[in-house]
Amino acid sequence: MDQEAHTQIMTITDAAAERVRAMIAERGKPTGGVRVGVRTAGCSGLSYTLEFADEVSEFDAVVKHDTVTVFIDPKAQPYLLGTQMDFVEKNTESGFVFNNPNEKSRCGCGESFHV
Repeated sequence: MDQEAHTQIMTITDAAAERVRAMIAERGKPTGGVRVGVRTAGCSGLSYTLEFADEVSEFDAVVKHDTVTVFIDPKAQPYLLGTQMDFVEKNTESGFVFNNPNEKSRCGCGESFHV
């Protein structure tokens, strides 16, 4: 079966890739990319995590966008299937936004979600 026919675990917008690229440059040391995961937290149960990753772990999924590499923690993969990672800048705040089709609900403060 053609690999393109499968839903990619996550896609990355140009804005998110540019922000990741800038974060890595600001870090000032060789970095393989960033790792996205989920953890138990907040009112709704899960929240997204993002950290620098120096290398790929054995079961990470790897998503590339131009020169940016994002590793998806294996425990997070079922929760992130089909998610789009974006970076949004508004008047008073900026940050990564995960447009996740698996979310059933999100808490009022926007910090956690439920699948």
